[in-house]
Amino acid sequence: MRQQLRERLRDDRDKLMSRKLLKVEQEISSPQSTHIRLRAMGERNILNMCANNYLGLANHQVLVRAAHEGLERHGFGMSSVRFICGTHSAHRALERRLSDYLRTEDTILFGSCFDANAGLFEALLDAKDAVISDSLNHASIIDGVRLCKAKRFRYTNNDMSELERALRESHHCRTVLVVTDGVFSMDGNAANLPVICDLAKHYGALVMVDDSHAVGVIGPSGRGTPARHALEDQVDILTGTLGKALGGASGGYVSGRSEIIAWLRQRARPYLFSNSLMPALCEASLAAIDLAENADDLRQQLAARTCRLRQGLSDLGFRVSGSDHPIVPVITGDAAVAVQIADFLLSLDILVVPFSYPVVAEGAARIRMQVSAAHSVEDIERVIAAFRSAQTYVDGARPAWGADIPQIV
Repeated sequence: MRQQLRERLRDDRDKLMSRKLLKVEQEISSPQSTHIRLRAMGERNILNMCANNYLGLANHQVLVRAAHEGLERHGFGMSSVRFICGTHSAHRALERRLSDYLRTEDTILFGSCFDANAGLFEALLDAKDAVISDSLNHASIIDGVRLCKAKRFRYTNNDMSELERALRESHHCRTVLVVTDGVFSMDGNAANLPVICDLAKHYGALVMVDDSHAVGVIGPSGRGTPARHALEDQVDILTGTLGKALGGASGGYVSGRSEIIAWLRQRARPYLFSNSLMPALCEASLAAIDLAENADDLRQQLAARTCRLRQGLSDLGFRVSGSDHPIVPVITGDAAVAVQIADFLLSLDILVVPFSYPVVAEGAARIRMQVSAAHSVEDIERVIAAFRSAQTYVDGARPAWGADIPQIV
């Protein structure tokens, strides 16, 4: 039986490789930044277009110093979960700071936003309740919803008529929770939060937003999608990460109504049964929030770089998903074409990553790039020039670039 499993897994992996769907990890031998070194590429300078390093804080010296000082003061790790002997003053300070920044009542820390989403639904909802989820929500939301016994409804991405239909169908449930990403990670488009909140209010539902790709990036002081629309008081639950714009390390959170946060401390399993974040990470995250809150200049620079990349690629005839977010997906449709373009760009010392099924729908393959405020004008022009060259390198790709691409449903 053991040998049978080994053979099956090898066969399945070989099939992925033959379909060009095998995920290959690029080993970085330098600090995370807009320019990195890859182990496989020797010491060559590689332009990095695929990190979530939106504000360029991943190797910011203020954060490095804060983490170092935190290590000196607090030691390395807590060797405990929070409710035994793993709650440090640095945890409480970060939870209070996130609540202040996001303008919520309370916050609870998790090891990651995946853990936050995995622990949320099971703790709050049971068979008497309902959850209504956008079809393009992150995998952590999908998995979290599967863990709870609530009735499940799903609406096509940003289709407000389908959302309203689900709200009508679930009106008899005790608690109804509408859940959406603030920014959808594979498409770079934002949720229609004003209409979502209006519909939820009309039908007496709660609203949850996973704002992982928005906090630090959009809205006043980078406070995210609810702040962009002045809807902080209408969003009941916010989840997010410290692993993207806010320093890029690790850690996640749930922020929102105080009663919800208090109950998660009692029942959220990833919180109860996972080690606490290292205090030094909390110290660096506190510094990252301070920087992000006052980074309007970085956000303006990020917006300018994003606009130029999107316009340059569109002018070349590529189909670019989303609108103004620094997630810039170039839709190829064909997975093999996405791989060819990514390989060609790497030969020019530019790192991008192709995505295909099952990460996105069949026939919706793409190259997802992410712009950082630390990218220079020259960096962006170099990427545009590389895509121009790719048009002649990739045989037969051009017809797919303007095709209608299906969404995940």
